[in-house]
Amino acid sequence: MTDEIQFSVRNGVAIILLNRPQALNALTHTMCVPLERHLRDWAADPAVKAVIIKGAGEKAFCAGGDIRKLADRGPEGAEYRKRFWHDEYRCNTLIGEYPKPFIALIDGIFMGGGVGLSVHGSHRIVSEHALFAMPETGIGLFPDVGGTYFLPRCPGEIGMYLGLTGARLRGADILTAGAATHFVRRERMAALEEALVAAAPENTTEVDAVLEKLVADPGPSPLAELRPKIDALFGHDSVPAIIRALEADGSDFAKEQLKFLSGKSPTSMKLTFAQLRRGRSLSLRDCMKLEWRMCNHVAVGHDFYEGVRAVIIDKDHKPHWQPPTLDAVPDVDIERYFEPVAGGDLQFD
Repeated sequence: MTDEIQFSVRNGVAIILLNRPQALNALTHTMCVPLERHLRDWAADPAVKAVIIKGAGEKAFCAGGDIRKLADRGPEGAEYRKRFWHDEYRCNTLIGEYPKPFIALIDGIFMGGGVGLSVHGSHRIVSEHALFAMPETGIGLFPDVGGTYFLPRCPGEIGMYLGLTGARLRGADILTAGAATHFVRRERMAALEEALVAAAPENTTEVDAVLEKLVADPGPSPLAELRPKIDALFGHDSVPAIIRALEADGSDFAKEQLKFLSGKSPTSMKLTFAQLRRGRSLSLRDCMKLEWRMCNHVAVGHDFYEGVRAVIIDKDHKPHWQPPTLDAVPDVDIERYFEPVAGGDLQFD
């Protein structure tokens, strides 16, 4: 058993602690394996009524996957990537299909893999210190961990906006996007956990009754005010069309988005657009199977490793994308990312 993730049960409530505070609780493969095992055991155990997941420390719930290790180009790196994505995606799917209340207490950063460990659950409670983002297009990847499923189900075109730009959300904006269900201030998070343990809720209605006594008003949501503009600008039929709409709009918001998009991988942006449009009509399992194909194809390309180098390793934030422009990325190349991979699709059982 790794100390990086800890498991306990109190009064019929199972508790998962992501315990890598020095690494912002970033998810590793050695955390995924026991996580899946415990979730399956608890799902079948009538003595366990609900599951809580939280992060150690005050900085992060889970800032994502261990990207630096994923980008290791050596033979061990290739095997690690395959095992990590396989088992991570199984956990994400299991959370989305969980038969009992699955409650994420999010007090700090949750991005990428941390979103995958929370957004598919029945309850996602954020504090005023929560910070959400799906920043994968900036490292040559795509919004995975079920992003194919949950981003197209955000209101309007908010999911496309978040997936392409990697925009960061706080407070009420996280609720507006649908990444969170409730807002509770940090000072009351511990009390919420104790109340949940005392109540041992067996269904969502009972969880909601506990939350009703502790939730707070997160205040206004700038994202909600921007929704009409986001829908108009990001509701087009291609990334180049979105770029043209932003250029024609000319507002400060549009200029800011153009600046963000100019630094993203052109391949990742086109791939993300195609991914999210497909995800509108797919089940969670089919979305995860699609992502399994995508990540295996990304892993033999260029941009993922270049993005990790520029953002995480060298931190020069000057990636050299290949191809370097949207026009140089043929649509036929994007379609290949959705093709089956050797060894078959992701298996859930």
